Amino acid sequence: MIDRKPNPKAWLLLLPMLALVAFNAVLPLMTVVNYSVQETFGDNVFFWSGVEWFRQVLLSDRFHQSLLRQIIFSAAILAIEIPLGVLIAITMPRRGIGVAFCLVLMALPLLIPWNVVGAMWNILALPDIGLLGRAVNGLGVSYNFTQQPLAAWITCVVMDVWHWTSLVVLLSYAGLCAIPQPYYQAAKIDGASRWAVFRYIELPKMKHVLTIAILLRFMDSFMIYTEPFVLTGGGPGNTTTFLSIDLVKIALGQFDLGTAAAMSLIYFLIILLLCWVFYTVITRKGQQ
Repeated sequence: MIDRKPNPKAWLLLLPMLALVAFNAVLPLMTVVNYSVQETFGDNVFFWSGVEWFRQVLLSDRFHQSLLRQIIFSAAILAIEIPLGVLIAITMPRRGIGVAFCLVLMALPLLIPWNVVGAMWNILALPDIGLLGRAVNGLGVSYNFTQQPLAAWITCVVMDVWHWTSLVVLLSYAGLCAIPQPYYQAAKIDGASRWAVFRYIELPKMKHVLTIAILLRFMDSFMIYTEPFVLTGGGPGNTTTFLSIDLVKIALGQFDLGTAAAMSLIYFLIILLLCWVFYTVITRKGQQ
């Protein structure tokens, strides 16, 4: 038997990765922490403020309203995209030339940059020149996302569903293709219905990819910025001013760096907490 001793020099291979993570994550995070506990009046002069910025953010009605809008938006996205993505994946063919066609068709929306998606839907949904806006108004439905809060919300949700449902479809389809055929053959012999096959075979086997899909879509939807900003700019009024858009307005629009830094850290902790809750609940149900 060959006696293989661990080589401590192998850890040196991780140094480039650690340097990259430090540059892209740790250093910016430390800068945000620094601004969140200090006040500055320019000339790189700082004054200790402690947790004052955090207290102001947590007691602010503006933060509460933005957070509520963000939670409602993410909940709507998950409620629509997860079932819709699973349904589309189930109806897709498993063999033949249609497989490649469907996969390419599903992947196309994911290849479009976020700012382009917002610009596309802005032009498409304009009530006077947009194809969608003119079509909806032509049906007798009053639609103007630049002036009507409900129309702006619906447009943002539909835009995100169009852009990101494909991700859920591809993950679900991969999970379905990994299910061995003997499961389906046994269900056919037992005379199981289509719903029974989905409930007792496909859904349990897809729980891992669905967990990934739920976490990815929650994080993406909770941090969404570019698409709604390009589409509505946060309007009309503050109707679609989600937490991310409000944070940028405070940081760059008002140049209130202390409040923005505290708000970004609270934002970060909320995302971590909710992701942990999602993951814990889903995995616990899967074990049961």
